[in-house]
This record gives sequence, C-alpha cells and structure tokens, in this order.
Amino acid sequence: MSSLPREKLRNVVCVGVSGQMHGIMLWRAMAGCEWYGADAGRMFRPKDVSQLITWQDGRCSDDFLSALPQPDSHISLATGFGCTTIFWLLRHQPAYLQQFGVAGTIHDYVVSMLCGLENCVMSVQNAAGWGYFNTVTGRWNLDILRPAAFPLHLLPEPVDAGALAGRTFSVWHGIPAGTPVGAALGDFQCSVYSCMSSRDDAVLNVSTSAQLTFAMPPDFTPGSVPDARSAVSYFPYFDGSYLAVAAALNGGNAVAAFVGMLNEWMKEFGLELSESSIYSRLIQSALQQSSTDLRVTPTILGERHDSARLGLVCNISPANLSLGHVTRALCRGILDNVAAMMPAHMLQEVGVKRIVGSGSALSRNEVLRQEVERAFPLPVVYGRDVDSAVGVAMVFNDRI
Repeated sequence: MSSLPREKLRNVVCVGVSGQMHGIMLWRAMAGCEWYGADAGRMFRPKDVSQLITWQDGRCSDDFLSALPQPDSHISLATGFGCTTIFWLLRHQPAYLQQFGVAGTIHDYVVSMLCGLENCVMSVQNAAGWGYFNTVTGRWNLDILRPAAFPLHLLPEPVDAGALAGRTFSVWHGIPAGTPVGAALGDFQCSVYSCMSSRDDAVLNVSTSAQLTFAMPPDFTPGSVPDARSAVSYFPYFDGSYLAVAAALNGGNAVAAFVGMLNEWMKEFGLELSESSIYSRLIQSALQQSSTDLRVTPTILGERHDSARLGLVCNISPANLSLGHVTRALCRGILDNVAAMMPAHMLQEVGVKRIVGSGSALSRNEVLRQEVERAFPLPVVYGRDVDSAVGVAMVFNDRI
C-alpha cells in the first residue's frame, strides 16, 4: 500500500479486506493495543495476540472432531475451523484460552484494528468456515454450544457478506478517518467474484490448494445437516446465494512437496540447485512427455471428505520412471483428484458452458493447464486480474 501515491489513497471511499475463511486468531479488546506515531493510526502495536491457526493445523484429529456436538449446519466440522480450535483449546489449554476476549479470522482482526472495534464483526462467509453456524438463519448454534461450555463471548457478531463493519477511526496510510470498512470476506468468494462473469461459468483455482466451483440457482437452500462423505460443499456467496465447491486440500502444494523432496535428495548427494531451477526443469521435462501410463494420486494431505486417503503411486514400470513421466503423472493426478470430486458431467448437468482457470499454480505451470483441458471437456479460459483483492474491491464498489 505504501507504494501507491498518497493523493490516490486520499480518494479511497471504502476499504475491503479478504482472506482465508478457515482460520482463527484470538486477541484482547482494543484496550490491549496501542496506536502511536506522529500520524496517529499509521502504526499499530498489538498486545496479547495469539498465533494464527489455519486449515493446515492438525491438532483436531478425526477422533476429537467426532466427539464434538453435532452442529446445526450443512457444513462438516474440520481441523482449523474457528469453533473446533476453540473447543480444542478449551479442553487442552484452558488457561491459555482465558487470556483472550475476542476471536476472529486474521482478516477480521485487521478490520477490528482499522475500525478500533472492541469486538469482532464477521461476515457470514467467514462464519460458515468456523463451524456451528447456520447460513440459512445467519446465527451461531448457541443452543448447541452453550451446554458444551463453549465460551460464547468469543463468537463474533455475524453480518451479511458485503455489509460494513465500521469506519476507520484514524488516518491510515493517507486514507482518511471515517472511511467505511467492509466486514472481511472470504478470499475464495472474492476470487470467484472477480472473474465469474456469467452463471454459465465454473471457476477453477489452483494455487496452494485447488477449488472448482459454480453458482447454485438463486433459490437453492442447503440441507440442514452435513454430509461428511460428500466431496462438494456449499459456501455462502452474496445476497443469500451459494457456490457449489469442490475444495481439494491438494493442489500446487503437491508439486511444491515434490520439488522439496528432489531438493533434499540432491543435497544428500552434495548438489545444490535452487527450487525455482528444479521447478523449471520439471515443467520442461513434462512438456516433452505428452502422455504417461504412470498413475500418481497426490492426496498427501488427505481430503476433508476422506482424511484417510493419502498419496499413492501405481502402474510403475521401467519405462515410465523418467522425470517427464513422473511430473506429467503428478500434474495429471492433481486434476484427476479435482475431477473426481466434481465430475465434468455434474458441471454440464447444471448448464456450465466454460471453465475460467485461475491461480498461481495454473499461471506458472503449462502442464497443469494442459491437464485441465484434458480432464474437463469444456472450453477453458484463463482469466486476467483473477484475484481476491480485485474481487473484494468490486464487491464494495458495487455496494457503495
């Protein structure tokens, strides 16, 4: 932000923030923080703030999750969700939990900071990613959480996606005090908003993880209980609508793990190569290998609907062990996993006419793009400016 001309920042009419829905931070009320500096509000020094716990945190095991009360929600519980993490802290580190009076996602924390709030205002998009939230009623499952001794005072105040959380209470990097600030939104929904130009579009994002989504009809209402075995979830979008989402935990991170493994092997042989050089060589090798009978299932992190399903390599022969074969099979496996979660016929049945591809892994990896076009018999276009920051700006520009 500091690189933008200050005169442009003075013209900002609204601040929008987006980030990962599945995560939690805990902090004290604003009384536990200090603003300082000649231009009050330019610098923020936090006190008593927890570390960020994300969807990659593994402390909530399947056994722990199965022992929690059943939520009144169509979304299954998972490790890294805000409420499940609070339950874990309540049972394993209660003294630590008692230090804090407010909880939210990291981007909710930023909004609270900008507005000087002593509480946390959370959009329904983020609340859905916390568990124990009914997206149809827009309320927390208080009747379920209260008997379980859940610390209800930590629950944020839910508001509609696109609603304002408050106003900047001080000048911030040249943005005037009193500028409206939107409640933080999910980065996934904002990325989709930035590039889904028609309800006939599906959006495929492959970055660290991978998601394939399309818009449900306006009158769609999700079921009242989660289907833990379903690979498709329904995320709240905007204006009461939903996205059908196949949210794979394994995407570009599987390629990154392969690169990291090769790097460690080479170090053991006394060789040094940068990971960027390894990545580039992998792509070049795979582009020269247009097909392979090697099969790689790259679900090294499992999946939310099947946490026990880990990675697998099969159909190995002396003829398919080259770098090109293995890299091609890995990229194919990433897309085959997504296609298994949301098959092409499912997209066609709801009237999807094309797929909009986005994400850092797709933009960097031509092999992945080739495998997208192989896995889905639909036209694929690659969006420009497909970004959650662009999307959140568009959301509030459409509403201010």
